[in-house]
Amino acid sequence: MDRISKEIRENILRIAHHSGHGHIPTCFSIIEMLRAVYESMRYNPKQPDYDERDIFILSKGHAALGLYCTLARYGYFPISDVFSLGVFGSNFGCHADRFKIPGIELSTGSLGHGIGVAAGMALGFKLSGNSRKVFVLIGDGEANEGSVWETAMVTANLHLDNLTILFDNNRSQSRCLPVTNPEEKFTSFGLKAMTVDGHDVSAIKEVVLCPVEGTPRAIVAQTTKGMGCPTLVRDVFAWHRRSPNSDELKILLGELNETSV
Repeated sequence: MDRISKEIRENILRIAHHSGHGHIPTCFSIIEMLRAVYESMRYNPKQPDYDERDIFILSKGHAALGLYCTLARYGYFPISDVFSLGVFGSNFGCHADRFKIPGIELSTGSLGHGIGVAAGMALGFKLSGNSRKVFVLIGDGEANEGSVWETAMVTANLHLDNLTILFDNNRSQSRCLPVTNPEEKFTSFGLKAMTVDGHDVSAIKEVVLCPVEGTPRAIVAQTTKGMGCPTLVRDVFAWHRRSPNSDELKILLGELNETSV
């Protein structure tokens, strides 16, 4: 893990500890995907709504704290603002509100909805002859929703090659209904699908930037829930909605230091 990913994860831990909120393991699994997108797409943190920006949607909205800390890293607002997470009257809720936070394109939380909106935006850009791109990040558990696969079929049928789906394959559904062979499934639905190491920013950027023509792209990112902290990885279900106390925070920060380079 490099310095930037480590710092983002440290901020997630400190804010979760301070606020008592945050889905830490699922936030940790997407950091490198978020970085790869924000290091590849068109955006301007000083003018978040400028007309030619590309769009990113975090469909698995419960990982909002991970997105907040990444947006702060890329200049949308100071990280100190995010420490108000969950406080009454704060702009930073446990799910992101597009009317309150710069850089948030869609208020998400109902799983399976973000990908449909992303497809609609991509279609709108296509119809208007606009070169803007749309990126949407979904979870493997979220993929239990039928709307995910219905949307996938529509995007392939409409040849939305300006849409990239990032699939966080952190195996969160191992105790319920796992989505096996997601690359094969996306391919069978007509998308250009590929599998990458979801914690390798360079590898993700390479496939994000690789041009495709005539078909949407699905990037299956093999990730680890709780990446960087063995304590989280060993017991992800116990930590699903927990925030660390002071002693646990020291342990988790120490583990991040040991796994970083």
